[in-house]
Amino acid sequence: MKMGQAATLPCRKGGTYVTELYEWFRKFLNECPSGLITLHEFRRHFCNGTVGKESAEYAEQIFRTLDNNGDGVVDFREYVTAISMLIEGTTVEKLRWSFKLYDKDKDGAITRSEMLEIMQAVYKMSVAASLTKPDPLTAEECTNRIFVRLDKDNNAVISQEEFIEGALNDEWIREMLECDPNTVKMERPPKGHAVL
Repeated sequence: MKMGQAATLPCRKGGTYVTELYEWFRKFLNECPSGLITLHEFRRHFCNGTVGKESAEYAEQIFRTLDNNGDGVVDFREYVTAISMLIEGTTVEKLRWSFKLYDKDKDGAITRSEMLEIMQAVYKMSVAASLTKPDPLTAEECTNRIFVRLDKDNNAVISQEEFIEGALNDEWIREMLECDPNTVKMERPPKGHAVL
């Protein structure tokens, strides 16, 4: 259950970074002509583009991470900054962004419950998308495994330094924790899908 893969929308086609960024820009403006998107709108687009209501919790976490200034809306600048970094950023930059995704209360540390919350949301989406067979321990086991490997000072939280260093040194953890840029892609819901 790779976090990025579990929530991935249709894969991007080949092309240059500029072309790809332009495509994201076009889609954002097509879907959000005001240049702003609220949590409700983001959740609706995200859920209809993935596995429905099972992805609502993860959509909220992504929205919170995109909303840099905490004003309750994501503007085009916040959106494109994240997309640009997730497409072209270094591994460390991507991991910093992923850290913010997990650090729900923005206190600079990830608790076991914060990690578990995201893992459960991703797991729920994976099961709904038939990417993972149901196993109630999977999200908890992943969280425990990550904590054992990353919480080097055994203080029951993962600092950003522990998060990045651990992910850089462990491919399984890096794959679990990195966010795929397609998870924040704006797509018009297919006709016939209910709006949440």
